[in-house]
Formats: sequence, C-alpha cells, structure tokens
Amino acid sequence: MNQVINRIKQIQAWVNQQNLDAYIIPHDDEYLSEYLPLQNERLAWATGFNGSAGMAIVFSNSAHIFVDGRYTLQVKQQAPEDVFEYHHIIEENPINWLKSNYNNGCKIGYDAKLHRIGWVQSADKSLNNIATLIPIEENPIDLFWEDRPQSKSEKLILHPMEYSGNNSYDKRQIIASQLVTDGLDAVVLTKLDSIAWLLNIRGKDVPHNPVVLCSAIMHKDSSMDLFIEKEKIPQDFDNHVGSLVRVHSPQYYELGLSNLQDKHIQIDPNSTNMWTYKTLEKAGAIITKKVDPCTLPKACKNNTEIEGMKQSHIQDGIAMCKFLSWVDVQVSENRFPTEGELSDYLENLRSERDGFHDLSFGSISGAGPNGAIVHYNHSNSETQYPLVNNSLYLIDSGGQYKNGTTDITRTIAIGTPTDEMKKMFTLVLKGYIALSSATFPEGTKGGQLDILARQSLWNEGFDYDHGTGHGVGSFLNVHEGPQSIATRQMGANLKPGMVVSNEPGFYKEGEFGIRCENLIFVKESDSSSSRKMLEFENLTQVPFDTRLINSNLLNQPEIDWINNFHTKVFNTISPFLNQDETAWLKNACSPIKFNEILCVCDRTG
Repeated sequence: MNQVINRIKQIQAWVNQQNLDAYIIPHDDEYLSEYLPLQNERLAWATGFNGSAGMAIVFSNSAHIFVDGRYTLQVKQQAPEDVFEYHHIIEENPINWLKSNYNNGCKIGYDAKLHRIGWVQSADKSLNNIATLIPIEENPIDLFWEDRPQSKSEKLILHPMEYSGNNSYDKRQIIASQLVTDGLDAVVLTKLDSIAWLLNIRGKDVPHNPVVLCSAIMHKDSSMDLFIEKEKIPQDFDNHVGSLVRVHSPQYYELGLSNLQDKHIQIDPNSTNMWTYKTLEKAGAIITKKVDPCTLPKACKNNTEIEGMKQSHIQDGIAMCKFLSWVDVQVSENRFPTEGELSDYLENLRSERDGFHDLSFGSISGAGPNGAIVHYNHSNSETQYPLVNNSLYLIDSGGQYKNGTTDITRTIAIGTPTDEMKKMFTLVLKGYIALSSATFPEGTKGGQLDILARQSLWNEGFDYDHGTGHGVGSFLNVHEGPQSIATRQMGANLKPGMVVSNEPGFYKEGEFGIRCENLIFVKESDSSSSRKMLEFENLTQVPFDTRLINSNLLNQPEIDWINNFHTKVFNTISPFLNQDETAWLKNACSPIKFNEILCVCDRTG
C-alpha cells in the first residue's frame, strides 16, 4: 500500500511539472491486448490493481480508478481506498464522468501508444473542448518504474499444418485478395493473435496467451513486413511462412509506416493505437478504417481446428475429472486444501496431459465467499483460504494445448449445500442448458441469445454482472472476437466454426459464487426448416455437480439434457482414468430421476 501511495505521488508531481491537470493510465500496452506481459502492466504498478481491464485517472490532488462488474470487489482489496475513488466503468464512463466533474477546460495527458484510435477520437468529440486530451512524449510510469521486469526473448513456435489446417501463404493470399477488392495497398496489423494466426506462429511473450510481441504490414501482393526482435526467429521460419515475409527489428516500425506515403492503408480503429494513426497521417498515407481482416477467418475455425479443439478438451476433461475426484476424496477424509494448493494440483494434472503448453489464464480458485469475486486471484490474497465444510468452491480454469484452448468453470459442493445454494445453482444451470440447446437462424448475433442464459434468474429477480460468453481461439487467446454473448453488446453474427463460452453465474457477496461454464461451437443445424439454421455443439467433457441440483426446478427436457451430457462425458473420459477415478465419474454421471409428482435429484450409480 505504501508503494502505491508513493507511486501516485510521483505521478501527481509529474502532472504538475508537465502543466497538466491529470494523466490517464489504461490497462493497455502498445499492442492493445487484454493480457499484458509483466513489463507492460503499468496500471498494476501504479494502482496495485491487476485485473485484466480498467483505467485510472490521476489528478494533482486526487486519483480515480474505473473497473467493470467483474472487478468491483477485487479493486477494493488491491487499490487503497485512502488513495482512490472507485467507479463502475459501465455506469460511470470515464469520459462522461470527466464531463460532469471537470468542465473547466482541464488538460489531460495520455500516451498515444496505449490508447485505441476509436477511443481517442470518441473522447475528443465527447469532451468538445470541455477538457483537452494532450499526447505526451514520455510515459511517466516508464520514467519511475525502477524494478521493471525484463521482456522475454524466447524463440517463437512454428504452428504446424496438422493443427492449423491451412498454411500461412494461402491465408495471406486470401487477405491480399480482399485488399485488392477493397482498393487498398496494405493493412497495418497490430493484434498479436491476428499475426500469430496469419503466419501460423505462436510464442511465450505474454503469460498464458501463446503470442509474440510484434507488428506487421501486410501488402496487397501478399508480402508482409514483420517487425519483431530477430533473436526470436527460429530456423525454418522462411520455409514455414512461405515466400515474401520480410523480417525487421521493431525499431524500424516507424520507418515502415512512414514508407506508406500516398498508399491506401487499412487500419482497425479498435485495435490500433493512436500513435500508429498519427504516424501514418504524418506520412501522407490515405487511411481507411475497417475491422482487422484476420478477425473473422480466425474466429471461424476450420475442420482441422475444430477437431483439435475436441481432442484438447478430452485431455482437459481427463485432468479436470482427476482433479474433481481428488477434491471429493480430500473432503471425505476431512482434509481441506487451500485455494493455492487446489490450483497448483490442477495445473500439475494438466501439465501431464498430451500436448499441454500452458494455462490459458491464471486459475480462479475461490473457496466459500471468495467464489463471489468474479475474477478472484488467490495469489493476490494475503491469506490462502482453505475449503470450508458445507460451502461451495468455484474453480474457473483452462489450458493451452498445441491443438486447442480450453476454458471451464465448475462449482463444487463441499459438504452439504444449503437449499439456497442448490436453488441458485439450478437456476444458473437452467440458463446454461437453455443457451446450449438453442437453435437459431443464420445472421443471429450473440447478444440476441443472451436472454436465454439469464431468463431463469430474471424470473426470480436475479442477474449477474458480466457477459455470458466470449470467443475462444485455437491455441490462441482465451478471449477472442468478434463473437460474444452479452447484454451490453450485440457482437458479431454467429457463424459455423466460432467457439464461444457459455457461462451464466450468480454471486452472493460475502457468502458464495456459482458459475457453470463449458465451451461450445457453432455449427449448421439438422433442422428441417426452409431457413438455414445454426446450433451449438458442446466441447467440454466434465460433469456438473448434481449434488447441487434441485430437480424440482427442472423440467423433463432439462433433465434429459443433463443425463445425455453426462453419459457422453462418462463414455469419453472413463477409459483414461484409474479404477477409483472411474468409480467417482460413474457416480458423478449417474442419471437424474424425474418424478412428475415430486422431482428427486440423486446419484443412483
């Protein structure tokens, strides 16, 4: 806490020296990725808050931090309340908040490399001289961060055809043909996962996200200028990516942009920083703002990638079922591991599976009331909390495998759950089933389906303050666009091959949290409708905890769905388990009985 106080004082002194009224610190680096390498975690350094989204505004005499609903509890634990005022970033948009509270022409500094074009231009228009955004030459955090971690310099990984299903040269031909159709000379690519997908490369530069820090310019002749530390280039890179990929050191990126004078250049305003835009503008490039052309083809997995996702989920399901079996044994023997011990044990089980590369994100291991903190991080807690009898345990985790990416949440009964816990779990599970079972017409956006996951909770007066689903990459970022399922944004049209999470939840602050999450993918439906229809197919192969189900709240189709899902899980995973684990899985997947007079949920195996 004292460190944060001193750091904010340093920034406030700098604000005064620069003749500014405030400075904005986003949770972004120059690549604008959701997850950052440690050396670029500027918001965490300045505030103590290490969530994956947020923003701070530091005035000469005050400091304010904005986070979304996932982090409203976490931010209060990490960013000291005697330094910061807390704000919900959705309910109090930072720019609207500035307009309401600082309308005297104040000057606000920002680092143009850390802000999206769209955000800066929208903010400028909204502020409309009420306040002025001033680009600064040198970031104050970079000036004051003395013990900054070193960047990684490991060689990138060549992602083979057996996992990608398409080579880089053919992918670049497709993108190049689109540039020609659109009358463009080149596109500037700044999204790390887009470059990784296009070149069939992976890396270790960002924790849990297998990408490499780099930038690229893709030309209409399918050639590419790649700006990357040359020591990261492995042997056989040229053969792997095909002809016409030129490698340059990052220091030449500005020169590469400047050489696009008078060229028609595409940039994505939501994934490109303002510094890049200003550099192109200064060079005289003719700029077209359009979505990154890799976004949609990357999201729509080909048959090879879908098969890889299925196989990676089998490996992940084996690890998860071994873990859940082990947890039940520990509790039955009155041993209650801590959140960290649980997380470490699961990571070790995953590391033993075929093709494992890394976790897909830091595991959320929440015992009892910590499960109500949506993005809880036990590593940040001063105390490693153990499981508590007659409570719930929430574990949200996933793995990066060479052939796919996983993300799963399970809520587990520790001892005997209360009637309230069972009711709320069942309402959440009903929402999960409703969305997973949906059939919908081509052209449907994810946001149009979000109500299916919330309706059972809404009927009882409850809700959850996060999206229902996000896109997932193929051995790439665990959060991927353009697809999503959320109330606040419609997202893109759902298309065959897109992988999304389905994760409704309920959180009772100070008591317990519940979330049910599988990954599912979009495919064409066998429906006999005259209109082209789509549906979801499940990827995750792990049972839900039926001890938490109140079957009085379920109808027959919902019980049939659970029983069919559990039958498939047992048949898929049991051959890979030992005798005790198989017995556990048989019991966990035993059918739920339905009685029209009185529904009784039990495990009959």
